[in-house]
Amino acid sequence: MNAAPIRLIVGLGNPGAEYERTRHNAGFWLADTYAADLRASFFVEKSFMGEVAKARVDGENVYLAKPITFMNRSGQCVGALARFYKLAPEQVLVLHDELDLLPGQAKIKQGGGHAGHNGLKDIQAALGGPGFWRLRIGIGHPRTLGLAQQVADFVLHPPRREEQDQIDDVLARCRPLLPHFLAGDFERALRQLNEGKRA
Repeated sequence: MNAAPIRLIVGLGNPGAEYERTRHNAGFWLADTYAADLRASFFVEKSFMGEVAKARVDGENVYLAKPITFMNRSGQCVGALARFYKLAPEQVLVLHDELDLLPGQAKIKQGGGHAGHNGLKDIQAALGGPGFWRLRIGIGHPRTLGLAQQVADFVLHPPRREEQDQIDDVLARCRPLLPHFLAGDFERALRQLNEGKRA
């Protein structure tokens, strides 16, 4: 049985050219891909504190956003959009980098904690709870990857070449999940993602 279809997709990252290729911006990378698939273009909408793209899918409005605040204030954009378009948290999908998953891995989940991710923490506060969906894009943890960097430094640097290749691969596997999210068919999205891992 399908859940509520996704109507707002939010990619997390930090604005500005200096952050464009950093690990923390993996959510932006996938949001750009999804916007291209929907033939939608991002425009800065200051009232929503983000870049916003709009599309029509099966007669329904779909919105994509990339906050133009820094990561720890992502909830300002998400909250403003959800209130304006009267969207419930379960109609929101957040695309974000995940330290607890290796590069090349991705997971779909609804609810749960923020695990110290400042973007998720702020969105949870803005939406009044953790009921939104997340697509977690693995970037690895510096300890797991054998690096001496602190986490804050690690996420604000570009991935190494082999890690970038693995992240690009998982983003490509996440791309065909978009229609399932917009149909509210999370079981099928999850199944397809898991099948992709074994391929």
